[in-house]
Amino acid sequence: MKTVGIIGAGQLARMLALAAYPLGIKTKCLSFTDENPASDVTDVIICREDDNKALKDFVNQVEVVTIETENIPLEFAKKIAADKPLYPSVETLAIAQDRLQEKQLFRSQNINTAEFFPIDSLESLKHAAKQLGFPCVLKTRFYGYDGKGQAVLTCEQDLMHAWQQLGEHPLILESFVPFELEVSLIAARNLQGQIEVYPLTRNEHQNGILRVSQAPYKHPLNELAQTQVLNLLKHLNYVGVFTVEFFIANNTLIANECAPRVHNSGHWTIEGADTSQFEQHIRAVCNLPLGSTKPKGFSLMHNCIGHMPDIEKILAIPGAHYHTYNKTPRASRKVGHVTLCGENKLEVLEQDKQITSM
Repeated sequence: MKTVGIIGAGQLARMLALAAYPLGIKTKCLSFTDENPASDVTDVIICREDDNKALKDFVNQVEVVTIETENIPLEFAKKIAADKPLYPSVETLAIAQDRLQEKQLFRSQNINTAEFFPIDSLESLKHAAKQLGFPCVLKTRFYGYDGKGQAVLTCEQDLMHAWQQLGEHPLILESFVPFELEVSLIAARNLQGQIEVYPLTRNEHQNGILRVSQAPYKHPLNELAQTQVLNLLKHLNYVGVFTVEFFIANNTLIANECAPRVHNSGHWTIEGADTSQFEQHIRAVCNLPLGSTKPKGFSLMHNCIGHMPDIEKILAIPGAHYHTYNKTPRASRKVGHVTLCGENKLEVLEQDKQITSM
């Protein structure tokens, strides 16, 4: 029985482990923290900084390694890749960790992005802001997620304050995109080069955190989004599930970020598609044939932030699916999700209002 190693042991690792089990594939996680939602369903090895013994134990117990988060030390990734196949590759991880390299990758593949400048001093920030104009967005190049590590600058007076907040990190300044919609496209590629693409997903964020995803979302730019993501997969010689988040503004597709892993906006696929993104990722890294991405109807995924709604009330809703991550409740923390599935989109949207009011 093949064992897949997963770096990280949060909710994404948890759902990967659950998807691997019916395939007869074991999983084992390597975690750098003490709270590990995946530990309920799979084995977790705790690895402290520079703990080469734990890393060696992990590598020796698996045949192939993947990730649940791109924000892992590259030196660890290099050590793992020297012994076992690692998907995504170290090179792809390096790009996905760095917003500057990410934007440069998009541009190299003729994919639209916001205008941007690397920032390494207050003077370079002032110069870039003058070039871009206000508003603009200052972001840390590394370790930013769910709206963390960024600030919207609306006038020249904001520059000093933002620099004092973020200036100790490598930064990137981006033009502000007055978008109408946020969408994501999720695709997968295996070692044989087989590619399967999920339908476009529409996303709604609040305070930088994904709240709701709807799929399939029909839009004239869907075909272009698919073409761009497929080109990225081939360019990177990528293996696994890959996600690109886009803005849509003035009927133009603008790439915002990519994620070399399963993605929050794809949780609807567990019940809403023939093959979930989690099973698809396991299939891809184990070089199994990929599954159908056909949606079963209309799905809406509602993130549970801070606390889980009452399970009895949720399960009383027809077509509702309750997923808790068994995480300690905390403000602004993703602790679970609820997916609503049905043939009638309007009925599903009405059902979601019940969840919103809980």
